Amino acid sequence: MTDIAKSRILIIATDGFEQSELEVPRDTLRKAGATVDVASPDGKAITGWDMKDWGRKADVDLRIADVDPGNYTALVIPGGVINPDKLRVDEDAMAVVNEFLASGKIVAAVCHGPWLLVQADALRGRRATSYKSIRKDVENAGAHWVDEEVVADNGVITSRNPDDLKAFTAKIIEEIGEGRHPIREAAE
Repeated sequence: MTDIAKSRILIIATDGFEQSELEVPRDTLRKAGATVDVASPDGKAITGWDMKDWGRKADVDLRIADVDPGNYTALVIPGGVINPDKLRVDEDAMAVVNEFLASGKIVAAVCHGPWLLVQADALRGRRATSYKSIRKDVENAGAHWVDEEVVADNGVITSRNPDDLKAFTAKIIEEIGEGRHPIREAAE
């Protein structure tokens, strides 16, 4: 079991992250006592997408390539269309995602963020949700897609959209409290 106040959480994102999907988890987890770092491909501040136009900048603590997953309790992947589409083809981002998954640590993705889990082939045999427009991508990756505000399957947390962020962050805190999950092989 891990106390949220003793946890260190990593958020990976780049320009075009959905504004609330980075800010709400970051701020809520910090308020709960966690240390939260934000990493971007170049280690520089990134600009959000706020529903229909460019939003605010978010400060960044380090480059994704410099992340040591061993220093973190959990990984959070915000959505937006641009952010996960760029990150799923970024070798450093995918290496971080894969290392978190292999370790049994918590990996949480919201909205279009599950695209990185699709890219990592991490959804096969799992229950998952996502933004409705990528449902078929998630299903084609072998997941059992469900229309629920938040789904946790053996340490992998998925959520649909900004309306579900309260449940998403609550589930992250709950899963961190449970500790590492057994490493689960993909279902046949």
